Amino acid sequence: MTTPTRAINLTAFLTLLLIAFMMGANHIAARLAFNSGLDVATAVAARSLITASIVAVIVIFNHAPWRPNKKQARGMLLVGLMIGVQSQCLYSAVAHLPVALALLAFNTYPLWTAIWDKLLYKRSPEKMVLYAMPVILFGLAMALDVLGAASGLGASAQWEKIGTGVMFGLAAGAAFGLALVWTQYETEGLDGRVRTTSTLLLAGLIALCVIGVQGGPHWPQTTVGWGGLAALIFLYGTAFTIMFIILPKLGVAGNSAIMNVEPVFALIMGWAILDQAIAPIQMAGALVVVSTVIAIGLRKK
Repeated sequence: MTTPTRAINLTAFLTLLLIAFMMGANHIAARLAFNSGLDVATAVAARSLITASIVAVIVIFNHAPWRPNKKQARGMLLVGLMIGVQSQCLYSAVAHLPVALALLAFNTYPLWTAIWDKLLYKRSPEKMVLYAMPVILFGLAMALDVLGAASGLGASAQWEKIGTGVMFGLAAGAAFGLALVWTQYETEGLDGRVRTTSTLLLAGLIALCVIGVQGGPHWPQTTVGWGGLAALIFLYGTAFTIMFIILPKLGVAGNSAIMNVEPVFALIMGWAILDQAIAPIQMAGALVVVSTVIAIGLRKK
C-alpha cells in the first residue's frame, strides 16, 4: 500500500516551485529562439544531448548500477521513443501557441496516462481521475477559447488559428502519458538517473534524425535567438539536475504535482516578455486545469 502524501517543509516547497519556474522559463526562452529562426528539432537535440551528458556524469560519479535486464532495456527504448516524440510535439506547440496555452494542452497528460493504463494494462482509473477528466477538459476549452468568443473570431476562425498548436500539445500529453505508464510497468527497478540518461539520449538521437531529414539544423539568426537557445539549455539542464540530485534528498516525490504550476509561471512570463496576453475567461480556464491537475497529483492513495 502506498504511503499517503506527507507535508513538506518550506525548502522543499520552494525547490518544487523553482523547478516549475525554470521549466516554464525554458519554454519562454524556446519561443524567443524559435522567433529568431531556431527550429524545433535543433532545440530538442541541443537540450536533450547536453542534459543527458550532465546526468550521465552524475550517474558515473555516484556509481549507479546501469546494467538493465532485457525487460528494462526494452522499456528504456519505449520510454525514450515516447519522450522523443513528446519533446518534438511540445516545442512545436510552443512555437504555434502562446506558451501557457501550449503547456495547458500538454497538461492533459494525467488523462492520457489513465487511458493508456486502461487500454494496455486493463487497470481502471481511480474515481478521482474519472471525476477530474471532464473538469480538465472544460477548463482547457475555456483556456483555449475553443468557440472563439473571447477573441471575437468565432469557432471556425479560432480553430484555424490554434488548431495546429493544440494538436501538438495534446499529442505531447498523450506521448508523455504513455511514457509514464511504460516507465511504471516496463522499467521497474531501474535506477532513475540511468533511465533519465537513456531517455534524454534517445530523445536527442531522434531529434538528430529529424534534423537529417529536414536537411540540417536551423540555428537562431539573432543575438536574442542565441540567448534564448543558451537559456533553454541552461534552464532545462539545471531543472533536471535539481530534480535528480536534490529532490530525492528532500523526500518530496509524492508532492511533485506542485510543479504543475508551470503554466501559471509561463502565463506571467509570456505576458511580461513575449507580450502574450489572454482574456480573463482564458485565465479562469487555466486556473481550473492547473488546480485540478495539482489535486490529482496530491491525492492520497
